[in-house]
Amino acid sequence: MSKDGCSSVGIVGCGIQGVCIALQLLKKGVSTTIFDRESPENPGTKASYGNAGHFSPYAVLQLNRPDILYDVPKMLFSSYGPLALRWKYVPKMLPWILGYLKNCNKKSMLHTAKYMHQILSLSLDAYEEIFQEIDTTNLLEQKGIIYVWTNKNLKSRELEIKVRNDLGVKQKILGVKEILDLEPNIRPVFDGGCYYDYAYHAKDPHGILKKIFELFIQKGGKFIKGNVKSIKQIGDNKTSIKTETAEYNFEKSVIACGAFSKKFTDELGEKIPLDTERGYHVHFKGMETLISRPIIFLDRGFGMTPMNQGLRAVGTVEFGGLQNPISKKRIEYIVSCAKELLPQLKEHSDEWLGFRPTLPDFLPVIGPSKKNKNIVYAFGHQHLGWTLGAITGKIVSGILVNEKTNLDLSPYNSSRFD
Repeated sequence: MSKDGCSSVGIVGCGIQGVCIALQLLKKGVSTTIFDRESPENPGTKASYGNAGHFSPYAVLQLNRPDILYDVPKMLFSSYGPLALRWKYVPKMLPWILGYLKNCNKKSMLHTAKYMHQILSLSLDAYEEIFQEIDTTNLLEQKGIIYVWTNKNLKSRELEIKVRNDLGVKQKILGVKEILDLEPNIRPVFDGGCYYDYAYHAKDPHGILKKIFELFIQKGGKFIKGNVKSIKQIGDNKTSIKTETAEYNFEKSVIACGAFSKKFTDELGEKIPLDTERGYHVHFKGMETLISRPIIFLDRGFGMTPMNQGLRAVGTVEFGGLQNPISKKRIEYIVSCAKELLPQLKEHSDEWLGFRPTLPDFLPVIGPSKKNKNIVYAFGHQHLGWTLGAITGKIVSGILVNEKTNLDLSPYNSSRFD
């Protein structure tokens, strides 16, 4: 039992959020059990496996921006582009669309940037604490991350640079020659870029997740493999997590299962407009030495990361829910973008689709359920789930044991959608 009296916590979700929360709870003396239908030994379709592997503490600006809104119709009606929509899915995501339109203005954009910066600025330090306890050999590199762009959307780039500068984010603006000095193998099909030389990238995101999970187990944590059917609060001081085979009681529970969290919040009576951004990746095996660090081409909504599995090309935002099959057009788009920068690339492999949990104001939901005080939420981190895993672990574990914090957590509360 923690010094603040919390005796036990059950966590639904064994991705980077759930595992980091669980690890921090053990350090506070709380008996902790993680539930998931997949063991961390099997990466499956988890976003914590298939992501770009970037630790991106600078990424304060999200997609709720007027400059992006103007380009959305054009992107949606293009067969090949960074944004796609399964049109039959539109009725289901209408609450998200309406919320997005409401939040797509300068005031909301700056609000999101401010409160993303609040937690992003703490994200690397939170991971450093974990990295001191695990062996990250051949799993992690700190060579920075490069963003490149053309002059086509220069006003958008200038906006991004200004907002980050105003928030105190460190960034280095580079010309074409400076970028090619760092990455001589890429074609100069861009006009400039930005370098975050302090950023890390994972050479194997799944390998890092496994290491953190193994540390959790070594410290006495428990894992139950199973399909969770329901999460409920029972009375004032007990919660229930029910699987297909058994029911387990805890003092408090956490919902941290990414895009799959909506089923449980709906059942708890909260209509949170959580939806999913479908993201894709492919690998070019043996090509990882062509670049030394991740490169993101902003005009294309696409990036590449050198990983142990090969050169991972990732990208696009596709709205289509959790059930629709993989889109070959999305794969073709990513492959064509990769070969635009690196024409020497050959055949690709490992076509993968994963689900990023997304909310219309592009802030995560972190905090207690408004109707069930012993159930805490930790989902909706969009493209930054990997970056925010460790700091979310610290914040949520603190909430669960009633620790005081200097952070303003109200912008992340689910009550903002009332």
